[in-house]
Amino acid sequence: MTKLSVAIVQAAPVPLAVADGIDKALRLAREAIDGGARVVAFGETFLGGYPLWLDEAPGAALWDHPGTRALHRILLEQAVGPDDERLLPLQELADGSGAVISIGAHERVRQSLYNNQMTFRPGQPVLDHRKLVPTHGERLVWTRGDGSTLGVHQAEWGRVGSLICWEHWMPLARAAMHNLGESVHVAAWPTVRESYAIASRHYAMEGRCFVLAAGLVQHRDDLFDGLERIGGDGAARELLETIEPEVLNSGNSLIAGPDARIIAQAGEGEETLVAELDLDEIGAALASLDTDGHYSRPDVFELSVDTRSHLGVNWHNGVSD
Repeated sequence: MTKLSVAIVQAAPVPLAVADGIDKALRLAREAIDGGARVVAFGETFLGGYPLWLDEAPGAALWDHPGTRALHRILLEQAVGPDDERLLPLQELADGSGAVISIGAHERVRQSLYNNQMTFRPGQPVLDHRKLVPTHGERLVWTRGDGSTLGVHQAEWGRVGSLICWEHWMPLARAAMHNLGESVHVAAWPTVRESYAIASRHYAMEGRCFVLAAGLVQHRDDLFDGLERIGGDGAARELLETIEPEVLNSGNSLIAGPDARIIAQAGEGEETLVAELDLDEIGAALASLDTDGHYSRPDVFELSVDTRSHLGVNWHNGVSD
């Protein structure tokens, strides 16, 4: 198999209301798969929406801000969790179609939230990737992932993996993923602005892989719509009303080839971006550059990756719950 059809679903999430967001994702993913896509990518935290108030609402970072506290409570209540039955339709779609679906979500583990780019793959458990370092104000919402979720899915046509947003400026994270030999990489962003497009195309060139740089389309009104769907909250609404009424995530998704060229480019509205990839391009590109092989110096540089899960508290035999 040398030809691979892929799609980026550039769409507006249903912020906060995760069950409704899953319904929308399922519909859009099915449409893309019916159109022939074997890999379908959604942007960062499509399920739950990107927490725009962190950047756009003045005062959101103030200690004990009532609106920030209310929104954090809502994110915890709505977030997906281990063995979440709400996600079963996405797994069933992957199982039935043979397609791979990559989608971002707020994930709750115990009392904390992670930014997780989940990969649903046919006949196998979900492959999680939890963002290693939440960027700047995101640390008010998400905790840090660890090396246990650095991995790729082995498909019959090659390997697919993902990184989230500013992880693409973590050189050692890139080196680790290049070592895993991706054919297709999902770069999940809230929106693909110019510097994010540069990072995505650089990743494609450096890793000699195809990159699906997936962004969202999100307005302030989407936040109000999602809030009302789950019953509303006065303090949360007051904070969201301080955001300027404009488009805040504007898509601009792209698909890049292993030579960094743009194969397909989306605009600023909702659309599904599709492309047919020629996987033979990867082997041809490796002739001149293989950053994990002939263009590396393992005698000079060495990278060690800890893939253990770091839970903080480890219960041993003889300790009761």
